[in-house]
Amino acid sequence: MGTHHQGPIDEINALNSFIKLQRAADSILVRTHAGLPGNLTETQFAVLEALHHLGPLCQGELAEKLLKSGGNLTLVVSNLERAGWVRRERDPSDHRFVTVRLTDQGQALISEIFPRIAAAITREMSALSSTELIDLGRLCKKLGLGTAKI
Repeated sequence: MGTHHQGPIDEINALNSFIKLQRAADSILVRTHAGLPGNLTETQFAVLEALHHLGPLCQGELAEKLLKSGGNLTLVVSNLERAGWVRRERDPSDHRFVTVRLTDQGQALISEIFPRIAAAITREMSALSSTELIDLGRLCKKLGLGTAKI
């Protein structure tokens, strides 16, 4: 479904492309994250995945990497901590900084879940050739940067 907007062709093209991009991303996300345990949200999974691959991170860095607000991430991390999957540690030299790290239980969970999600993403993205995937990645980066230069 495209836009019903009746405006200049550049607006119609931009809106139609945006709608298709958003619908594709939403569809893929729903299908690939269907394998998450019922008690784990997409954002909680993203936090666990980031900590799994990048190691302990300051809560602010984590929010920035996941494009989440500090307040939103605080709630997500609190829920992960309550579940026993992460722990927060205050920097002894600067109490403003809180480092988030996986617990052994959190490491076991993400180590079990991540391969299934990665396989699901690979299956979904196999609709595109390797060249198309590279082009899509380049175009998404360009869109993500907006009017800034790459």
